Amino acid sequence: MNILSLFDGMSCGQIALNRAGIKYDAYYASEIDDKAIKVAKHNYPNTIHIGDVTKVNTSTLPKIDILIGGSPCQGFSIAGKLLNFEDERSKLFFEYVRLKNELKPTYFLLENVKMKQEWQDIISNYLGVNPIRINASVLSACKRDRLYWTNIPNITQPTNLN
Repeated sequence: MNILSLFDGMSCGQIALNRAGIKYDAYYASEIDDKAIKVAKHNYPNTIHIGDVTKVNTSTLPKIDILIGGSPCQGFSIAGKLLNFEDERSKLFFEYVRLKNELKPTYFLLENVKMKQEWQDIISNYLGVNPIRINASVLSACKRDRLYWTNIPNITQPTNLN
């Protein structure tokens, strides 16, 4: 199974896959932050780093089974200027869409912050699914509301969203 993680950061996708016991053959990562890449390389030396998401050429990749990512949230976050897709960083969501459409992965998962309904609806329309809302407080000590868009079957809405 081949995984492609966009906006990979320090490779939290591999942390989650490993903790869930999900085996994979190859993990491709698109990330531009040097410090995050350094951490990912240290912890996961077999990661195949493919650089800037805007420059990913899908013809150089094998069949991708799972596409994951958390596109930059600054334009959607209430902590930001609420520029939505006018924020250059939040526009990178459309790179996720481009790669999803070109690669046609079996499964996909996109994470982002809780946002205005109208922006959530735009993302849902592009991805063809509505998000699942999960607050990190169901798993950890911090309260972080997040939205997850996925076509992975049997993923249900948690009951405790406080």
